[in-house]
Amino acid sequence: MEVVIVKDAKAGGELIADGIADLLRRKPDALLGVATGSTPIPIYDALIARVRAGSVDASRARIAQLDEYVGLPAGHPESYRSTVLRQVVEPLGLSQDAFMGPDGSAEDVQAACEAYDKALAEAGGVDLQILGIGTDGHIGFNEPCSSLASRTRIKTLTEQTRVDNARFFDNDIEQVPHHVITQGIGTILEARHLVLLATGEGKAEAVAQTVEGPVAALVPASALQLHPHATVVVDEAAASKLKLADYFRHTYANKPSWQGI
Repeated sequence: MEVVIVKDAKAGGELIADGIADLLRRKPDALLGVATGSTPIPIYDALIARVRAGSVDASRARIAQLDEYVGLPAGHPESYRSTVLRQVVEPLGLSQDAFMGPDGSAEDVQAACEAYDKALAEAGGVDLQILGIGTDGHIGFNEPCSSLASRTRIKTLTEQTRVDNARFFDNDIEQVPHHVITQGIGTILEARHLVLLATGEGKAEAVAQTVEGPVAALVPASALQLHPHATVVVDEAAASKLKLADYFRHTYANKPSWQGI
């Protein structure tokens, strides 16, 4: 696992966008896995700026969704499908044909989960998966004690997660669904490159447990230690509890310039 400590969220977004741009130059039809929430916004903003400036061609890129609410009607503005289309797909100039995600409104949710796992495999697998991390170490909606071998499946949201997400539903927790479809940890680990961005002091303990703690279901993100190409990008605040922070700074500062992330 490579840990890169940057000045702030904007610098992290720029770094990861550069990595995505390099990938698209090597593989123009790369399948990019995207996460929702506020943390990855600097990545998308930086990538969109590069596309609009003409420094990278994303016209053949494909976008895959990490998770989705269960039960929201098709086209609901706060569904993760709508969010990804609004924040990533449309600004990059892509059509909806370039997008794939699980069907959260399906009558048979389990079948929809299995169908999405199959669709990802048939698409050739995710080339680069963007991840955020929760304060409890969750990735996607894989809450603590999720199986490290789990596949795409339905999960029940914790009450705290519903409280946190109520701000997107007019601050009305009753509008927040109780269930989601999420890629499982086993599914996530099949991506060729995992890139986790974490910012802010509130994520510091989760980052330290993910990077320097044992691999354990109690901290789902610690499964990244098992991946052959995982990059953790953190700002100074999120890096504040890393015991090996100075080592990580040294290794990145002396990394060959051609290697990228």
